[in-house]
Amino acid sequence: MLRDGSKSFHAASRILPRAAARSAVALYAFCRAADDAIDGAGGAAALPELRARLRRAGEGRPYPRPADRALAWVMARHGIPPALPEALLEGFAWDAAGRRYATLADLRHYAARVAGSVGAMMALVMGARAPEAVARACDLGIAMQFCNIARDVGEDARAGRLYLPCDWLRADGIDPEAWLARPHFHPAIGAAVQRLLTEAEALYARADAGIALLPAACRPGVAAARLIYAEIGREVARLGGDSLARRAVVPPRRKLVLLARSLAYAIPAAAAATLPPLAEARFLVQAVTAAPAPIRVDARRGGEFGARAVRVFDLFLRLQQAEQGGR
Repeated sequence: MLRDGSKSFHAASRILPRAAARSAVALYAFCRAADDAIDGAGGAAALPELRARLRRAGEGRPYPRPADRALAWVMARHGIPPALPEALLEGFAWDAAGRRYATLADLRHYAARVAGSVGAMMALVMGARAPEAVARACDLGIAMQFCNIARDVGEDARAGRLYLPCDWLRADGIDPEAWLARPHFHPAIGAAVQRLLTEAEALYARADAGIALLPAACRPGVAAARLIYAEIGREVARLGGDSLARRAVVPPRRKLVLLARSLAYAIPAAAAATLPPLAEARFLVQAVTAAPAPIRVDARRGGEFGARAVRVFDLFLRLQQAEQGGR
């Protein structure tokens, strides 16, 4: 699914540590399945079932589907709070409703759900739970989503969707609904696309500091995804912001160069990591902060018996906390 659904992420995942890559691919599987269910014939009608599947996975009782079992495993292993994948489904619901975004802040709210949530989950997969690391992961996800939007203006318009901030278009004399009825390239569309790419570049700069907060073995894979997606945005910019006539792609040879660069990516001073989260993504950071960290068991010490012992101990701890709370 990853290989066919996102060549950029697939290329980046090849240089993640094996354990992180396995979790990332499992996480992608459910995200892809959910997206396909909404975009397919299901539309908004697919949401109740997706929410039920997510709830069951979070409870450790997944439906007998590979993507659901994978999600349950990832959530339990990495302590992913249900609020993160729930935010993703909320963003998909906005897609199904055909929502428009009046301002850049409105668009950031959407991108925080469909991409910032994935960035936060990936941070947890890599073992980075500090609020500043999760905040920067959300920045990276939102930046990537902005590049996606810039690249897919034509494809989205033909499907009846428009993600560019409507106030930008109206300020340049474009009526969003009239343009959507007859999509065509216009200098105002190109200007809005270029403006969105500028916003993405600012977010990439914020996100770079977060790469330094990841385990060293994970940094090249994340840097590769960041570099490849930023290059997609630059390809769109080279086309003058015209993503209606053709869809910008990064040639395989250029991807190889970027993958090589990612191995020695210059990570900026970590001081920038102390920047507060974007207001639109703050709820994601708060959800991680409030969630308990997963209890890890070394399989070489105790094996399955050790894992069961930890689960029993955790149960007693939770019961004790509940009893104290009742008193």
